[in-house]
Amino acid sequence: MNTIHCLANSTMKSSPRLLLFRRNSLFSVCSLPKSHHFLASTPSNFRISSDHTCKFSSCPLRNLGFRRLIDHAQKFPRVPGPGFGQSRVFSSGSIRRLYVISCVSSDVRSFSTSVETRVNDKNFERIYVQGGINVKPLVLERIDTDETVANNEESRIEVDGKSINGENAKGVNEGEVLITKREESEAEKEAWKLLRDSVVTYCGSPVGTMAANDPGDKTPLNYDQVFIRDFVPSALAFLLKGEGEIVRNFLLHTLQLQSWEKTVDCYSPGQGLMPASFKVRTVPLDGNNEAHEEVLDPDFGESAIGRVAPVDSGLWWIILLRAYGKITGDYTLQERVDVQTGIKLILNLCLTDGFDMFPSLLVTDGSCMIDRRMGIHGHPLEIQALFYSALRCSREMIIQNDASMNLVRAINNRLSALSFHIREYYWVDMYKINEIYRYKTEEYSTDATNKFNIYPDQIPSWLMDWVPEEGGYLIGNLQPAHMDFRFFTLGNLWSIISSLGTPKQNQGILNTIEAKWDDLVGHMPLKICYPALEYEEWRIITGSDPKNTPWSYHNGGSWPTLLWQFTLACIKMGRPELARKAVADAEKRLPVDRWPEYYDTRNGRFIGKQSRLFQTWTIAGYLTSKMLLEYPKLATLLFWEEDYELLEICVCGLTNSGRKKCSRLAARSQILV
Repeated sequence: MNTIHCLANSTMKSSPRLLLFRRNSLFSVCSLPKSHHFLASTPSNFRISSDHTCKFSSCPLRNLGFRRLIDHAQKFPRVPGPGFGQSRVFSSGSIRRLYVISCVSSDVRSFSTSVETRVNDKNFERIYVQGGINVKPLVLERIDTDETVANNEESRIEVDGKSINGENAKGVNEGEVLITKREESEAEKEAWKLLRDSVVTYCGSPVGTMAANDPGDKTPLNYDQVFIRDFVPSALAFLLKGEGEIVRNFLLHTLQLQSWEKTVDCYSPGQGLMPASFKVRTVPLDGNNEAHEEVLDPDFGESAIGRVAPVDSGLWWIILLRAYGKITGDYTLQERVDVQTGIKLILNLCLTDGFDMFPSLLVTDGSCMIDRRMGIHGHPLEIQALFYSALRCSREMIIQNDASMNLVRAINNRLSALSFHIREYYWVDMYKINEIYRYKTEEYSTDATNKFNIYPDQIPSWLMDWVPEEGGYLIGNLQPAHMDFRFFTLGNLWSIISSLGTPKQNQGILNTIEAKWDDLVGHMPLKICYPALEYEEWRIITGSDPKNTPWSYHNGGSWPTLLWQFTLACIKMGRPELARKAVADAEKRLPVDRWPEYYDTRNGRFIGKQSRLFQTWTIAGYLTSKMLLEYPKLATLLFWEEDYELLEICVCGLTNSGRKKCSRLAARSQILV
């Protein structure tokens, strides 16, 4: 029998048992002590030390194939809780004077890596097998919320009860900051209550929030599950509130689900695939109907509509992992061996060689927030923007050593190529549209102007008069002989947040939203895409989808959850007044309408015909927007500035092939504007 020793505080009461999965075995279960710490299967090259010692007990874990057992006497550090290290705060009336002494942070997480021109070296896959790192350790930890870490105390600040990481807050250094305490509105109080009511627990610990928590909904379908993409705004709301335990638990539990076997019709996708969602279920214990245990039941797409794998789940997971470290200052999580392995497995899926000629990710329809057939198969902007963001996150978090050198090189090369590709070929404004209007077709040469053989007749009639003179946007998709000119909000907003677009392009996107406010915001922010597919186009592209009828759901519906991403983009570009206007419009209706999932009609006037009420990411998006607007310094932890060093280096390698100069050199002025 394969066994693994579990370290736990022996004085604690017993907790529900842990469900594990193994190839060719449905369930593996271990009774765990309820403890503040649980650690298993530490690789041989991983060393842990601490001044704190505990007594431990061990229990066997059945049917597990881990290679090493942990020593009973091994020490390990306690993990800081989300509220650790409160700063020195002096109160006087309604004004609180806050003195901040920031610690010097490591340059590792803000470095700018030079791009090497070895673009064809794809040997980064070997990092997964060196040192046995491909055997992921099982680690479950409870955060000790009643202890503090003294040596981190001075790098934490508190803003109206919110504990944040002081060393990362740009503009908040040695000196004093005046904070005015504001009373929460009734809408905010209600929203916080609803958000906390939606929290899902597993073995007594919070692990996420369910998608919707409508007490009147008798058929929740999968809305009672915890979705990775849906939880992101909830996680940010909790982090900005100083409550990091639920986010840490979520990241660790979804990481463990990543290693489960995924099979649809006898076929298994890549090992690094993250689930779209999971549900906590209570099942009988070993056939005993009187005793029960909690298990995690993930969905990797095998139960989803259309059986589509969630490409964006892994990207969101990486983005949230970085946000957790930035806001809490707890970088020990992302530096763990199992977490580093999880990041690399996701990147391995994304960076694997294929038949595509483009640096953008090729995906099928329904593989992101738009999870139904909407004609976004190919290279949708939403996936590319999240992919770019995840690559930038990974470059900050990957521990650099000889084993990860090739992976870091591959990340830099893809970042450089992807940024040029999106900026040069996805961007449209009046000048670019006029250029496309005059395109010649059927060009055969390496220096062709119309590289994708786009036919000018593809330009839709609505576009000519819609794009403002001082604005523009990134189109929704680009493939050979096809440009999707629809405006997809999430992709454009994340292009701003991640600096995938140039500074000029980013301002142009916000100019377009401001100029076309009635179309893109209307009575409820924000349109998921514009315009809607109608008539014959709707029948052909959606397959006559009764849920995606014109100006409803994903087909031109208005989604309040996009509010927090809009707020973040506006703060980054120095235009918070646009976000305040949108938040004010949403605040008037959301509590009255009972926090719907989405709104219908061209201007977002009606609650969606199939919209769930008390939708959690609607609630969390509103709360996150309010906090970001109140404390814009915190927003700087969540977006990226331009990396000019990365952009200036060409990685296409054509100069060594004897061909003509690559097109990037000619477009250098465009990509650096």
